[in-house]
Amino acid sequence: MFKAFHIQNETSTSPVFLIADHASNAIPEDYGTLGIEDPVALRRHVAWDIGIEDVTRRLADHLQATAIYSTFSRLLIDANRYPDDPASTPVISDGVSVPANVDMTKAERKKRVDTYFTPYHDQVSRLLAEKRAQHALPLVFSMHSFTPVMNDFERPWHVGVLWDQDDRIAAPLLEILGKNPALVVGDNEPYSAREPLGYTMNVHGTELKVPHVVIEIRQDLIDTHHGAEQWAGLMADAIRQVQKRLEGAA
Repeated sequence: MFKAFHIQNETSTSPVFLIADHASNAIPEDYGTLGIEDPVALRRHVAWDIGIEDVTRRLADHLQATAIYSTFSRLLIDANRYPDDPASTPVISDGVSVPANVDMTKAERKKRVDTYFTPYHDQVSRLLAEKRAQHALPLVFSMHSFTPVMNDFERPWHVGVLWDQDDRIAAPLLEILGKNPALVVGDNEPYSAREPLGYTMNVHGTELKVPHVVIEIRQDLIDTHHGAEQWAGLMADAIRQVQKRLEGAA
């Protein structure tokens, strides 16, 4: 049976909670390739966030933090979109047509929500509730990666810090990362956390008033194990500094 999530360090007592909505490009066997003719497309960024599972696993080990990963492709149903958003089951993504998502019935959409989206987010809610019971200020990081080129634009940022109303993590993290002269750091780049509003950080962060932020790392920097380890170490150091500041201010 296809399980919609995987949890790492479930019993960790760290206040840090890592969420990887687009960790996998897997599609359940019943769906084949979703009608996509070129299977190579399923290894591209349209199907998942390349490298972010590797980074997040290593980061969770560095911090001894709890992490949760979706195990299904964003092309089946996007774990970071509201289910009633047409983009949650895209018919085309960066030029790749997804035939199985065309003219989708309400019953099929409900099936995907009930089988994959909801079980995954139920686990996010459960784990976060445990963190909130243990810590006055759990720290939630939504881990993502972005393609180096989009619409013929070469994105200059190495990492982006995305936030909306709550800058408790974002502000110190931007300052800390910005001190590294080797990094080009984006403040709500390569796109904003405000538009479109992501499901995960709105529901599990903003609505609960829990400190939260979205991290975006450029995919060509983390598409090898060496790169993933380098960035996991860099982010672990930055998150530890943020954690100390917030604990000191509490």
